[in-house]
Amino acid sequence: MQQQLADTDGALPIIFLTGWGDIPMSVRAMKEGAFRVLTKPINAPALLAAIRHAIEKDRLARAERKSLNDLRRRYESLTPRERAVMHGIVAGRLNKQIAAEFGTSEATVKEQRRKVMYKMQADSLVALVFIAERLGLRTEHPRLYPPQVG
Repeated sequence: MQQQLADTDGALPIIFLTGWGDIPMSVRAMKEGAFRVLTKPINAPALLAAIRHAIEKDRLARAERKSLNDLRRRYESLTPRERAVMHGIVAGRLNKQIAAEFGTSEATVKEQRRKVMYKMQADSLVALVFIAERLGLRTEHPRLYPPQVG
């Protein structure tokens, strides 16, 4: 049952209450994602503390998933050229280097860079690099054409 609950998207943290628990069972439950394993008789303050911690952990995990999904949506809103420009930017390339690789003007790359910064809601190069890292994009590419985000 624990594995079925853990396999659901957005599963809540699990707290086991057991009267027959042993160390191997507790270790297995924790390895499979249980938040806590408490043995009976249950200490009410310990149970309440475990529930509070589990709720807080779940709240933080949901907020992180929402934030990452938002970043993915923003990244997916970029055109293929804007993605390539973004990869060049976070790899540390200058606008003129990106323009030379694309065979376009530096002014065109500057405009694409402006669109990338706007769409990704990044107010600085550091913020854009941080976003790229959160998305799991490598920040040093031998060429500019990016892989798809999964």
